Amino acid sequence: MSESNPIMAALRARIGAIEGPRPAESALFALGATVLDAQLGGGLPKGRLHELFAAEVDDRAALAGVALMLAMRAAAGNEKGPLLWLRQDGGVRAAGALYGPGLADLGFDPARLIEVVAPDEPALLRAAGDSVRCPQVAALLIEPWKAARGFDLTASRRLAVAAEKSGVTVLLLRAEAEPGPSAAYSRWRVRSRGSAALEAGAPGHPVIEIELLRHRGGLEGLSAWLEWNRDEYSFRDAPLPGAGLPLSGDRPAGAGDPDGQGGADVAGRLSA
Repeated sequence: MSESNPIMAALRARIGAIEGPRPAESALFALGATVLDAQLGGGLPKGRLHELFAAEVDDRAALAGVALMLAMRAAAGNEKGPLLWLRQDGGVRAAGALYGPGLADLGFDPARLIEVVAPDEPALLRAAGDSVRCPQVAALLIEPWKAARGFDLTASRRLAVAAEKSGVTVLLLRAEAEPGPSAAYSRWRVRSRGSAALEAGAPGHPVIEIELLRHRGGLEGLSAWLEWNRDEYSFRDAPLPGAGLPLSGDRPAGAGDPDGQGGADVAGRLSA
């Protein structure tokens, strides 16, 4: 027993070093959705690496939209700092370029955006490693292409450590990829959902479903339908319309959204 105590102490110390210090309450950024924020203990920590996965190929636009919305929430209080979006050439050719007027329609000032398109995965990794160390960056979005095997546990660990030191919140966007070992503080799955039309049939607020897959605080099983309020630049709890109930199997764009106000609405805003 006397020999096991030092071993256990060493293991705890090593685990603590890997996980890093628990964020203080003041370092959290709220999403704005009352129920989910309460379940998260106030929100998500700034200066950490968070992963977002598209549930389906058709959810790529919703993934990008949610990442931008979270970045805006994380950057609150640093409105002058640039938001840096690193993208890989293959993803840009597949999903299209970012659309300035669409970004503005979601409440973001396109003048704050710096978009960097890397020719390949190694170049994207190098750009990410340099960018996360710059504390002037309000938020950092990294968008590799498909499997992106270079973004493994080692790479994510380096990003996570650098984010903690600089205080830069990092959002890693993964479309057409499966979750693997990672040092991310939280991991989410994103789906586009149908929104309710406004008066006179005007397009409604974007609605997404977000599911917590992993959290270093031990949380699990959380999910929510969130609506983005573009006037207040904040999420809020969304109603669950019958037209937006989950569908099984492969679904075409706009499935479960007969008015076409869901993922297509986000896609039209973000992509040229």
